[in-house]
Formats: sequence, structure tokens, C-alpha cells
Amino acid sequence: MQALGVTWRKIASNIRGTSPVAYFRRAVKVAFSDKYLLYTNVTISISLSSLGDIMEQTYEIYTKEQDEYDFKRTMHMAFSGAAVGVLCHHWYKVLDKVIVGKTTDMVVKKLLLDQIIFSPIMIATFFGSVALFEENPLENFKEELKDKFITLYKAEWTVWPPAQIINFYFLPTRFRVLYDNTISLGYDVYTSQVKHSKD
Repeated sequence: MQALGVTWRKIASNIRGTSPVAYFRRAVKVAFSDKYLLYTNVTISISLSSLGDIMEQTYEIYTKEQDEYDFKRTMHMAFSGAAVGVLCHHWYKVLDKVIVGKTTDMVVKKLLLDQIIFSPIMIATFFGSVALFEENPLENFKEELKDKFITLYKAEWTVWPPAQIINFYFLPTRFRVLYDNTISLGYDVYTSQVKHSKD
């Protein structure tokens, strides 16, 4: 009888170990480990940049601004997501090494560095990475920076300070890009709209 109880306990622990919840926990642990974090961050950035563009195109089709989905456009936005994902991954690591701590003072310093230094780099990377696929990439890149940079930079100051306070104060480094991209989904819709607007 005692052996039977031990066997059932072993079976129960094996079932718990293979349940969907346990599997999900193990997958998250591996995905956000130091070994795979870069790949995870880039995958998240690609996926959500693509989704943001698809949502914007859905709206443009609904409002008759375009007739059908432009999947090349979505691929270009995905590529820009990859570039942004790599930069964000490294930026947050550097920022957390340079400014250590989660006091209000440290969070404000990180926020200011993020907005003043990194935001312009991200906007330039976004326009530059998408321009690579267009005719006359250098001319298009310069023109879009001139015409659209200020629009996106103003939006950055509206969206990101409150979001980044939460990011810098509460989250460990490994979850920063995931949080960033989750908040960024609505912002990706907007960047797609700004990038592809004719005005």
C-alpha cells in the first residue's frame, strides 16, 4: 500500500511537470535566459512591428486609403523591428550597468538618457532600416528624417516617459524589451501610419 502511494505521488509530480502551465513556465525561463535573450527580444520586436503594421493597413483598407494588404510593407516594418530589437536589447543592458539602482533619482536619469539619447537613435534606425528597401534609400532617409522626425519625437515624449518609469522602476533587465514592445504595439501602428502617410 505504501509503494502504491509513492507511485501515485511520482505520477502526480510527473503530470504536474508536463502540464501546460509547467511547460509554459519552463519555456519562459529558457527564452528569457541570458543565452537566448537576444533572440527572444528580436523575435518579439519583429512580431509586434509586423502586427502593428497589419493593424494600420487594416484601418487604411477600412477607410479606403488603400485597396489591399501590402505584405512587402509589413516585411519592411518587420525588418525595422529586428533592427530596433537588437538596439533595445543592448541599450537596456548598458543603461542598467551605467546607472545602477531603482531609486527615483536613478529612474529619472535613465528616463532622460532614454528620451534624449536613445529616442533619436531609434527614430533614425526606424527610417533608415525601412529606407533600405526603397528606391533612392539615402535620399528617402534624409527626406523622411527632415519631414517626419519631429512628429515621431513629439509622440515619443508623450508615450514613453510614463511607460518607462514603470519599466525602469519595477522590471528586471531581461523583461524590458518585452514590456517595451507590448506598450509599443499601439505606437507601432502610429509609426507605420506616419511612415507611410503621403503628407
